Amino acid sequence: MVKLSVIVPFFNVQTYASDTLRSLEANSFEGVEFLLVDDCSTDGTAALLERAARRLPGARLLRHARNEGLATARNTGLEAARGQYVTFLDGDDWLAPGHYGRLLAVIEELGVDFVRTDHVQCTGRARTVQRVPVGPRGVALAPREAILPADRSTCVDYPYAWAGIYHRRLLEAGLLHFVPGLRTAEDRPWIWRLHREAQSFAVSGLLGIFYRRGVATSLTQIGDERQLDFLRAFDRVIEETAADPDAGELLPKAVRTYCAIISHHLGNIERFEPAVARKLRTRSAAALGRLPRPLVDGALDAMDVDRATALRRLRRRPLAAKAAA
Repeated sequence: MVKLSVIVPFFNVQTYASDTLRSLEANSFEGVEFLLVDDCSTDGTAALLERAARRLPGARLLRHARNEGLATARNTGLEAARGQYVTFLDGDDWLAPGHYGRLLAVIEELGVDFVRTDHVQCTGRARTVQRVPVGPRGVALAPREAILPADRSTCVDYPYAWAGIYHRRLLEAGLLHFVPGLRTAEDRPWIWRLHREAQSFAVSGLLGIFYRRGVATSLTQIGDERQLDFLRAFDRVIEETAADPDAGELLPKAVRTYCAIISHHLGNIERFEPAVARKLRTRSAAALGRLPRPLVDGALDAMDVDRATALRRLRRRPLAAKAAA
């Protein structure tokens, strides 16, 4: 019987894939399968995966005929997963030896739908521990109650799919798949849906995941049009949350987060290609115009003056364009 399915998408990470694969080997045990998804790599990644599929116990290599992005690659792994539990890893990150065995023991002991974990963020030689923003550890909690409050960082602001383990019943209920085709922010609709609809979760302080930041090939470092998928991702969050029975309580949090992410990207607009920067401004203005105005006003009132002023100015752009027309 397959106990745990580990889904690992890879795309052009030749420099880092060997570290990832060695860490998987140090997490191998009877009952674990490793689903290595090659998202049509064009560097040496494919050859590394071919060798790993022959050497790594429990490994299966799944290939895309064309590059489809992280969300779709994870979905490919989910469709092939046979485990009672599921987890994820990205192809440029790595694990401490034995991490998955310890994580599996936690979720089996607690009997919850999913467990979220802390992780170690690695930027060059620097190491920083990142904590799940919830206090109680090692006890069953209600996922919906961990979405709020709106004015603090909560579990939906810690979206990393690989920072946890998930019972198969979530997969069968349709809660683990990602919005197909999203190139960035794919975790955002996913984590919101998980916390709205799952029945139980817990948080563990296990530190066994090492998240590599500053990778040159990562979309977080590339200023092309794929980065704008964060708008589609948050539109999905807003749409689904607005349909929730508790929308009156939850939607202010979703709007506030959306505004903060728009502000973040505008604050780093110099890293975008000029044409993409123009699209970022235009599409962000349109997004602000679609959101409920009272909720946007509340979100901007809570921001510092500079960021709030920039977003208010941006929000007027569609109105000015319409008036000019």
